[in-house]
Amino acid sequence: MIVVPGPASTELGKLIAAELKSREVPVEFKRFPDGESHIRLEGDVQGEDVVIVQTTGPPQNENLIQLFLLSDTARDLGAKTITVVVPYFAYARQDKRFRSGECFSAKTIVMLLQTCGVGKILTVNSHNPAILKTLSLPIKDLSAIGLLAEHFKKHGFEKAFSLSMGKKGLDAAVEAGKVLGGSHDYIPTQRDTVTGNVTIEKKPLPVKDKDVIIFDDIISSGGTMMKTVAWVKEEGAKHVYAACVHPLLTEEVKGKILKSGADEVVGTDTVHSSVSRVSVAPLIVQALKK
Repeated sequence: MIVVPGPASTELGKLIAAELKSREVPVEFKRFPDGESHIRLEGDVQGEDVVIVQTTGPPQNENLIQLFLLSDTARDLGAKTITVVVPYFAYARQDKRFRSGECFSAKTIVMLLQTCGVGKILTVNSHNPAILKTLSLPIKDLSAIGLLAEHFKKHGFEKAFSLSMGKKGLDAAVEAGKVLGGSHDYIPTQRDTVTGNVTIEKKPLPVKDKDVIIFDDIISSGGTMMKTVAWVKEEGAKHVYAACVHPLLTEEVKGKILKSGADEVVGTDTVHSSVSRVSVAPLIVQALKK
């Protein structure tokens, strides 16, 4: 097995290659003055099982184009099989037509990857794993919630209260609760399909004088997380932490979450950010070995 760390996931790709004890093929990358990407594989991949590691967080379109170029180049150079590890899967939130005439973006991205020679996709905490299973390529969706919970457990937060947002996110709170050994619950949410604005239901929570960790798959604009943190603090929580798998947030958003009452924001390295404290490399390596 050969690992190719893409330009958007160089550090994570190197970690995965090291843990697998696999040969790493570096990527020569440069950006032309007009913004186009130049990609070159600096090693032989002919007849090999190739694993390309490339997240597709911001800038999503550029990172996706690089992933298509990497995959198609590996195929042209004679790779036996191509598996792409896409820690953050861009456009996965557009997993159906919410309104008439909308694009089904997740389906389009998968179709393009298949056209470029990809045989399998590994991703982490996709927005709707059930939809991915209906698409044209085998897609394995991994969960990093347990890794985040282990991080907090190691830092003295055993028995902390695990909270998630939205009924669909309840599984995350349950998963975290099993690791931490504490109680769990979720905050009901409602999203406007036109504006995208999310409201939360301020239901009573048994969190007075407790440490609370709010788990979410993505923090981007941070609006829902800020509202939830503020409500949990209002309910009497002692300490509140915001934990996410995909930290798409800016430093400004991070500051706003802290200002709303959070003690810290913790994310993984599916997307590189200042809050990336937990690596998903062990999770991905375990899946690739299987």
